[in-house]
Amino acid sequence: MAARSILKLGALEAQRTAFLLCDIQETFRPHVKHFGEVVKVANKMLEAAKLFQIPVYISEQYPKGLGHTTKDIKVEDAAMVYEKTQFSMYTPQLQERLKKDIPNLGSVVLFGIEAHVCIEQTVIDLLNEDIAVHVLADGVSSRSLMDRGLALQRLQNIGCFVGTSENVLFKLMKDKNHPAFKQISRMNIVPTPDEFGASSLKSQSL
Repeated sequence: MAARSILKLGALEAQRTAFLLCDIQETFRPHVKHFGEVVKVANKMLEAAKLFQIPVYISEQYPKGLGHTTKDIKVEDAAMVYEKTQFSMYTPQLQERLKKDIPNLGSVVLFGIEAHVCIEQTVIDLLNEDIAVHVLADGVSSRSLMDRGLALQRLQNIGCFVGTSENVLFKLMKDKNHPAFKQISRMNIVPTPDEFGASSLKSQSL
């Protein structure tokens, strides 16, 4: 019971966690704000998933019409890449696979596009199943920054944890003595601009 409660407070346990990458398809590049940054975060999370041995599930929204995941993201190591037409990633196909792969699933880390549609509807479905959800603020976007910002507000209001990729990875690591400490630290050591409006660490120090 204690482990379950701590997950509800925002803690993460690698063996009880899944990463969900939502609809980062090349067709959306010209339309979605900061698409390139969302791709960078997705690649960081895929690399980290290998270190933590966390399975990654990748959805593609109607790929017949909208194409596949951008080639900038290596999907080969994903536990599953699947098609969907519903906006939520939490399809019967994914539900079945999660039950099989992680029967003790407690938390999901979610990133991709669009924040106000597929991400938000996925969050609602997961929270309804009593699964804790962490959405990466640096790993989601929309065609409109207003839609993105309002979606993140709504997600916090309904009980989702809105954090950053670094926040989530250090929660998974917990201890400097974790075998992945050096690799994870290296992924996060270079301050990058916050492309969603805030200044970079570098510019703040000037």
